[in-house]
Amino acid sequence: MYLQKISLVNYKNIASQTFDFQKKINCFVGNNGVGKTNVLDAIYYLSFAKSYFNSVAVQNIKHGEDFFMIEGNYLLNERNEKIVCSLKKGQKKVLKRNDKTYEKFSDHIGQLPLVIISPADRDLIVEGSDTRRKFIDGVISQQDKKYLQSLLAYGKVVQQRNALLKFFAANRTFDALNLKVYDEQLIQYGTVIHEKRKAFLEQFVPIFNKKHEVISGNEEKVNLKYKSQLFENDFETLLAKSLEKDKIIQYTTVGVHKDDLSFEIGEYPIKKFGSQGQQKSFLIALKLAQFEFIKQQVNITPILLLDDIFDKLDENRVAQIIDLVNQEEFGQIFITDTHADRTKMVIEKSNQEYQIFTL
Repeated sequence: MYLQKISLVNYKNIASQTFDFQKKINCFVGNNGVGKTNVLDAIYYLSFAKSYFNSVAVQNIKHGEDFFMIEGNYLLNERNEKIVCSLKKGQKKVLKRNDKTYEKFSDHIGQLPLVIISPADRDLIVEGSDTRRKFIDGVISQQDKKYLQSLLAYGKVVQQRNALLKFFAANRTFDALNLKVYDEQLIQYGTVIHEKRKAFLEQFVPIFNKKHEVISGNEEKVNLKYKSQLFENDFETLLAKSLEKDKIIQYTTVGVHKDDLSFEIGEYPIKKFGSQGQQKSFLIALKLAQFEFIKQQVNITPILLLDDIFDKLDENRVAQIIDLVNQEEFGQIFITDTHADRTKMVIEKSNQEYQIFTL
């Protein structure tokens, strides 16, 4: 699979621009603020029907305009595919594949597998558990429709149960049977989610460790651990034990929506004990492991977006990453950098066909 061409209209700071791409390496170079990352984000949008950097869709429309449109032409399994995503202020976002409109965006997830590595990934280390859960969910959802359906259903049930708890508190009442209906659904969907997350991490962690060994030159010991309340008790027991607390707080305090990933370096949290370079290496290994996992599961080589990847890394680590990316398992790659000379020097070492866009 590869993206042959992309056309952007009123997307972020880009008024109107079209790019024709090489099958292997495509680089965007230029000063900060010229729109390099915005082009990568538009490519991301075509795979996920949302921005990687700004979840408020309307804020991705260029200032002073009332709509944006992104169109991509792909070659997928020797077939031409056209994906168009557009949004007009005051209207619903529209996503089309070969001129046919998707009713549910979730049907599109996984059709055009893609992995992005970006400075924004640091949120996975510094932000709360919600960010790390989204990472797990994003990887599994690209290759498991049942998981995505269970996740969406579980989220709705949590909202409904929370609304019921608030209703009980506001009206000074309680109906155990009514609550049980939601509890049963939480257990049903939550157990599926937990089992799939557990199975995913059993496969994923060894891939991650292998990637990290290469990037760090095997000099650092890192850990990636799945933390879940469901390791302590089954879901039904957890809900029973937390009932009084849930009634007081008016919120569902237990379940897979509280799961987390622990990122460690030498048995300590990498957030507190890892240097910037170590944290970046950890995140790059995490994303390259995501790439390999998805490729194994769906048998399509994902597109790889590398946004400002060479910043804060020493030459050794940059060389290790280029060696990794130069292997045959990678398909089409998009790179942004502020240093044109550095980019050229790095990609010429890869001996792959490439082109550089100066913005």
